[in-house]
Amino acid sequence: MSAVRDQVLADLRQRISFIEGEGVKKAGWLPFGVPEIDAVLPGGGLAHGALHEFAGGGSGTVDGAAAALFAAGIAARTKGQIVWCLTRPDLFFPALAQAGLHSRRVIFVEGDKEEDVAASMEEALSYGGLGAVVGEMVRLPMVVSRRLQLVAERTGTLALVVRRWRRQTEANDFGQPTASTTRWRVSVLPSDELPVPGVGRPRWFLELMRSRAGECAEFCVGACDDKGRIHLSSGSADRQDQAGRFRHTG
Repeated sequence: MSAVRDQVLADLRQRISFIEGEGVKKAGWLPFGVPEIDAVLPGGGLAHGALHEFAGGGSGTVDGAAAALFAAGIAARTKGQIVWCLTRPDLFFPALAQAGLHSRRVIFVEGDKEEDVAASMEEALSYGGLGAVVGEMVRLPMVVSRRLQLVAERTGTLALVVRRWRRQTEANDFGQPTASTTRWRVSVLPSDELPVPGVGRPRWFLELMRSRAGECAEFCVGACDDKGRIHLSSGSADRQDQAGRFRHTG
């Protein structure tokens, strides 16, 4: 019983340390390198040792693919190997490479069910020596998200969950509460115009829908380049301010 009590006390100390800010201080942050975006994130970037959630702006595959590429670009800017857990091996490797994440850095773990994806993510996060752990899920129950958040805190590893769904009814689950530190939604916009005929750089409408101890915001950005970097796009709607950030109007 004493061993169990000691373990419980140790877990409580780790949790209290994180709440007081010590856990975040040790893990650090991953900045986007875009001042207008980093300014709205506590710490100036995405917190290491935390769970972050991504989804497409609609129920279609195009926005879902953009969300996966956004997560891939974030993972590409970390150091170390990346573990990507999924149930459907439908990722387009050249697209990941264009977002800066090359196949030589990625270990893909395939499971039959989403429960397998969650278990694989938890095990990979527990390892503690990875750049990031990515998992594709339709649903992210609160209990699962709390477990992933806690194990990410313990090891300081970046945990990224990409919510990918096949039908609109599944997309409705994205509004349910989770333990994620940040929640993002990505929608595809028309690409940048070129002075000559051709296809310009893809653009995304990026919504920061939740940020623990931070504020929500919206941005029009250029998609990830081959280093995983995004940039504010110059072509935007009338409600964009001079900093390139969209303001909520309702």
